[in-house]
Amino acid sequence: MSTIPHVAVFQKKEIRKIIYKNEWWFSVADVIEVLTDTVNIRDYIKKMRKRDTILDAYWGTNCPPLEMIAKDGRKRYEILTAEISKATFGLIPSQYKKLKNLKHQNLRDHMNDLELIFSMLGERVTTEISQQEKPDTFNKNKFVAKRGGNIAGNARKQTEKELGRPVVTSDNYLSMPEIIKKLN
Repeated sequence: MSTIPHVAVFQKKEIRKIIYKNEWWFSVADVIEVLTDTVNIRDYIKKMRKRDTILDAYWGTNCPPLEMIAKDGRKRYEILTAEISKATFGLIPSQYKKLKNLKHQNLRDHMNDLELIFSMLGERVTTEISQQEKPDTFNKNKFVAKRGGNIAGNARKQTEKELGRPVVTSDNYLSMPEIIKKLN
């Protein structure tokens, strides 16, 4: 996977971009900042997702997190996602993809409903805690990511106990026959 960071300039403002799967991918936050002149990108995205339930439901699929250099020069996005995933499922995304025998495919596209629900729960709780506490350092953000993931992880473990089976499986959702997908 080639992830070479670059910067595009639009109306004298920088937009981070990266080559991923031989295509240019742009930072959603940077595009929104340039197009809206908002001062609080996170809040704008939160309101946008709240207004559009379909966008919100598919946010991780439509906007997969890619590792980019943050404006302060640090790599974050992938690290925090890995923290949430590890606390939620006991696996970082690369381990999860290996379990499902995926190479370049989007992990979310191959999750069953429960895997998606717990993934989204971990991310959403992390977002809520972050918006409430407004962590101002990477280590504080990392701690918030672990806490949000732990809440989803505890819910997953309780669900597994009630169902008597694991939520996390090696099953590859998109490779299941169509009839099985409809039954899930």
